[in-house]
Amino acid sequence: MTVLVDSSVWIDYFKGDGNTSKLDYLIDENLIAVNDLILTELIPFLKLRNQRRLVNLLNAVYKIKLSIQWKQLMSWQYQCLKSGLNGIGIPDLIIAQNALQNDCMLYSLDHHFELIKEMIGIERFV
Repeated sequence: MTVLVDSSVWIDYFKGDGNTSKLDYLIDENLIAVNDLILTELIPFLKLRNQRRLVNLLNAVYKIKLSIQWKQLMSWQYQCLKSGLNGIGIPDLIIAQNALQNDCMLYSLDHHFELIKEMIGIERFV
């Protein structure tokens, strides 16, 4: 089992907020993965704060290649809008798509993934 860890979890983890034991477990068991979108959300901010060690650690995490299927994203976005889920962003849909393509569970603190999990068939790590 590989778990794609969303930026919301990393941010919470770096702040020391909430429950860090779940991510500690995934790290200890070598089950974590990221992608370039998640790294792009995290690394610029960490560089601004001179957090080189964290940047290096994130860059060492197993990285899943992104393969964006735009037609599928358009379909999901249409379904979201039709269902009144106007706050679901394209980055969230890309992350969900990436997890599905790679048979990964998704670990996120972002409630958007809970709203769309049944619509797109994503499995969440909780």
